[in-house]
Amino acid sequence: MALINRITRLFKADFHAVLDQIEEPEQLLKQAIRDMEDDLSATEQRIKVCAHDQEALAVRRGELEHTLAELDGQLDLCFESDKDDLAKNLVRRKLEAARLLKRLDAKHSANKAYLADQGTMLDENRATLESLRQKAELFSQRTPGPDGDGSEYDDISWMAREMTVGDDEVEVAFLREKSLRGAA
Repeated sequence: MALINRITRLFKADFHAVLDQIEEPEQLLKQAIRDMEDDLSATEQRIKVCAHDQEALAVRRGELEHTLAELDGQLDLCFESDKDDLAKNLVRRKLEAARLLKRLDAKHSANKAYLADQGTMLDENRATLESLRQKAELFSQRTPGPDGDGSEYDDISWMAREMTVGDDEVEVAFLREKSLRGAA
């Protein structure tokens, strides 16, 4: 069974190597940038729609508060005039308006949290997009190899290895900096 697993892994590795040779890293990077730009545009649109909803909820909330104040005035008048039947109908409307106001407040809070989350995600995605653009710029400015066709830098994994800083490197640099600060 172990032999079959090893052979399967070998075929998968060979297949992935063939796919890596077929793919054009520069085109893949450009497509990733286009996809990210589309995602950013969609996120910005969702934020605009939600912000518009927030404004509409605030307007509706103001209307309901005004209605509740009017109902309180009408109730005062009904109680002064001993119109209990009319007062009961106004109390019912006041309760309905109060429930609707409570729902609007809940919706407003949920939208506020959603807007905060989307804003954070938008900022993160913008940073990622800028990073992709920088990588694409570096990739497009690559110098040709010894044979003049740029084959020395065709492997995008080279760029990823060169630009990626590992956790171990951070730890070693941190310890080095800490010891320098401790010795001084």
